[in-house]
Amino acid sequence: MSTDVTPGASGESVSGALASKEPVSPQAPVSGKMSRESVTVIVTLLVATFVVILNETIMNVALQRLMIDLNVNAPTVQWLATGFMLTMAVVIPTTGFILQKLSTRASFMLAMGLFSGGTLLAALAPGFTVLLLARIVQAGGTAIMLPLLMTTILTLVPMSRRGAVMGNVSVAISVAPAMGPTVSGIILDHFSWRFMFVFVLPVALAALAIGAKFLTNVGERGKTTLDVASVILTVPAFGGLVYGLSQIGGAEAGIVPVIALVVGVLALALFVFRQLRLQRSDSPLLDLRAFNFRMFTVSTLLMVVAMMALFGGVILLPLYLQNTLHLEPMQTGLALLPGGLAMGLLGPVIGRIFDKVGPLPLTLSGSILMVLTLWQFSRLDEASALGWVIALHVLLSLGLALLFTPAFTTGLNPLPPHLYSHGSAIMSTAQQVSGAAGTALLVSVFAVVSASSGLVAGMQSAFLVATVIALAAVVLGAMMRRTEGSAPHGGH
Repeated sequence: MSTDVTPGASGESVSGALASKEPVSPQAPVSGKMSRESVTVIVTLLVATFVVILNETIMNVALQRLMIDLNVNAPTVQWLATGFMLTMAVVIPTTGFILQKLSTRASFMLAMGLFSGGTLLAALAPGFTVLLLARIVQAGGTAIMLPLLMTTILTLVPMSRRGAVMGNVSVAISVAPAMGPTVSGIILDHFSWRFMFVFVLPVALAALAIGAKFLTNVGERGKTTLDVASVILTVPAFGGLVYGLSQIGGAEAGIVPVIALVVGVLALALFVFRQLRLQRSDSPLLDLRAFNFRMFTVSTLLMVVAMMALFGGVILLPLYLQNTLHLEPMQTGLALLPGGLAMGLLGPVIGRIFDKVGPLPLTLSGSILMVLTLWQFSRLDEASALGWVIALHVLLSLGLALLFTPAFTTGLNPLPPHLYSHGSAIMSTAQQVSGAAGTALLVSVFAVVSASSGLVAGMQSAFLVATVIALAAVVLGAMMRRTEGSAPHGGH
């Protein structure tokens, strides 16, 4: 990440204040330059975020091997993915409070400490139960990292450079998940499943050590108190929603996911009602006043639609490549890698363009490209060339890259500093829930149509539904406007 370096706003170096580990001002510098210490903080968080998100998808192609090695059935082994996702869904809504209560340094040490400890436990796990516990501990650390990174960028990066720096975030959130299946495929071809964690552990420990030595506190800690009732409500609310949505599309779903979904909706309504009451005393667990800012609301909705399309594609494309084009898991991972790399590597370029032209040209062209490529996916069949599928996936990834950086930056820019952590937590929670919803909807369509008309017809129908959903992104993309920063207690 190339970033200009400058002394502090007063003309003196900020290193003295940073070295003392005291919080710096919550305001980003008004010039287009950043201090050397700020660059170090952001790069450290970027590397750590890349590692934890890589780990999130590294397990996907290993489930078949784990069923054999750990002597468990398919529904049981699936809990390694479901448990991780549920933990993320429950912990992320609390990160608004965590990031206000703890310093940057303490939040980072907590996140990477949990992640590293969970990774070590997973590498040494004697059986399935301990491995599941290890994945849950890992997920707790992962849930804190992305909101921490976003909040720190908002605090340290001047408005004129936020697009470019946010573009670097897409390297972590796009390239890492795309590399996960490929990396685990290579490891599983040559080593035991334990080496998936042995591979990640040294990188995680290195990031933890670098952060412990160089990371400094930024922003100001709030005086908020923890509302225990809100924390309890996050479990059935977000856990119920994500579990219900993730399981309801399964072939043997039964009534349990439906009950979980109903409980999740009711608990979410109670959670929202409680947050609105707590806002009167400035003590909500998740401050929903971020939705008072129009561009935050539009950007969050755009992210929801884009994530539904992305997660649906991530699930459906491997099914098509393996069941219809008869690729091996390793070949499937390699076929999907160019799209993930394109999305991540184009992120910084798109971020710089965003800083110059604003969001509208990017989000409008990105949403139209997303609709067109999803429509082309709905026309694939047994005779489609692999090269054409890869090209379409790269184009879809380009469309999503044109959406993600502008949506993140435009949505979070107008928030005042005391809402940075809450806005980041809301966006991250929306990603988790919408990803599960997109997967549930498209897999359900795929399963129903496949049962009566075959796999190809099921895949085509699911992608057609994704195309219709993506039309909403065109409308939302056309509503995007450049946002300016807010004062510490800025208005609407």
